[in-house]
Amino acid sequence: MNRTVDAVVVGAGIAGLYALHKLRGAGLAVRVFETGDGVGGTWYWNRYPGARCDVQSMDYSFSFDRDLEQDWEWTEKYPTQEELRRYLDHVADRFDLRRDVQLGSRVTEAVYVEDAQRWLVRTDRGDEVTAQYVIMATGCLSASKLPEVPGLESYTGRWYHTAHWPEEGVDFTGQRVGVIGTGSSGVHVIPLIAQQAAELTVFQRTPNFVIPANNHPIDPEHQRSVKADYERFRQANRESGFGVVFPPATKSALEVDAKERTAHFDRNWYGPDNHPVGLVAGYTDLMTNEEANDTVAQYVRDRIAEIVEDPEVAATLQPVDHPLGTKRPCVGTGYYDTFNLPHVSLVDVRKTPIAAITTSGVRTSEREHAFDSIVFATGFDAMTGALSRIDIRGRGGLALTDKWADGPRTYLGVAVAGFPNLFTITGPGSPSVLSNMVVSIEQHVEWVADVITALLERGASTFEATLEAEDAWTQHVADVGRMTLYPTADSYYMGSNVPGKPRVFLPYAGGVGPFRKKCEEVAANGYEGFAIST
Repeated sequence: MNRTVDAVVVGAGIAGLYALHKLRGAGLAVRVFETGDGVGGTWYWNRYPGARCDVQSMDYSFSFDRDLEQDWEWTEKYPTQEELRRYLDHVADRFDLRRDVQLGSRVTEAVYVEDAQRWLVRTDRGDEVTAQYVIMATGCLSASKLPEVPGLESYTGRWYHTAHWPEEGVDFTGQRVGVIGTGSSGVHVIPLIAQQAAELTVFQRTPNFVIPANNHPIDPEHQRSVKADYERFRQANRESGFGVVFPPATKSALEVDAKERTAHFDRNWYGPDNHPVGLVAGYTDLMTNEEANDTVAQYVRDRIAEIVEDPEVAATLQPVDHPLGTKRPCVGTGYYDTFNLPHVSLVDVRKTPIAAITTSGVRTSEREHAFDSIVFATGFDAMTGALSRIDIRGRGGLALTDKWADGPRTYLGVAVAGFPNLFTITGPGSPSVLSNMVVSIEQHVEWVADVITALLERGASTFEATLEAEDAWTQHVADVGRMTLYPTADSYYMGSNVPGKPRVFLPYAGGVGPFRKKCEEVAANGYEGFAIST
């Protein structure tokens, strides 16, 4: 296909679908390219057993259409992948979005043609499309990665990655299964595989803080009450720190006695409406003071010791090398209890590293483990990975990967100097993965749509972050990050899970509400920090 459109959107997940809807509503001709064979992005690909969102259903949904938010009935506190996929399919159908989405098409190249002031976009199917604007709705957690160990090609059993799970599902009944990775996807999938497998071996590099989901069907009366006041509810989320609302903290964790702290932590561990953010949002300094953070970290370690019967296994599962919250806390169901089962074993790969994948299984420095199936729950090259896998070239043929060789540089997480009319939805330098993603996605998409509308009204052809604004914002993101405990952990927030990736704090820790205000100020000041040309 060779054609010309006003805008190309890359990705048909939450961000891509909303970008299509907003830009089409502004009168633009839009083409969306999606690698998968269905819409939904994260919730299309991550269909492994137990896949579930860690933000509650009533918060994790579109707010742009009042009829949609009133009509859709959520069924559980934390929505499953299946429910979210149904929801996004419904959105695509309800707003007739599919006619502008080309599935099974991976964008391989986006090149800015300076003379024409347009982008040339190519796909792996041979499509060539020119567009004035390119919106990268590629997702923060969409570029999956395998562990950096040799030998996978020699393995004769079956292997799976949680981010590319077979549509038809997998039956592990009677099998010897190895799971590598104990981040969110591992925490979700391990208890369910344990229900089927004859033997399950979990390979853990870094223990994570896993907060009980305490999941339950949504009380119909609760759903009605939220919907009756949805406008205020949504606005409060937009102005909050994490895109979800919690009572404002007024005291240091070190100002109150242990009894009061424990009561707060208990509510956010045992309570039916608990949330992992609630653990760190209850006091002013849990994310800025290591001594304060250790009060909640030790609380969780104590719960692990209570649940896991074998003291040695419990100690291995207790995180001691990073403050709670500096890696995105996991939400789980029955995770720690799973390690009490007689057919489940835990391997600490810090003590006995994985040396290779062999023909029959996994070899550590200590011994070989034979498996019928191996599951890789090894996560993603977060925030920049999906962008770096596309050959994106701006002015003078500059590759985005070269510009970001020492770490990503953006203005407001949405624009890059030297790359006119290219927008990165929830890109590095925005709250993104530190927030309720739907709230952050809607804010970015709406801001970009307003930019493009303003450009059309002015008759302008290019919109580009200035180098000075980009430098200042990148420095600000780093400075705010250093005010927190986030940089003390080796996490995907820091790019530490990808060998060779610059160790840079990727998201913006200043909060969803303050970030929104900054974007509004930039717009109100005539898009301060951007060069606009006709």
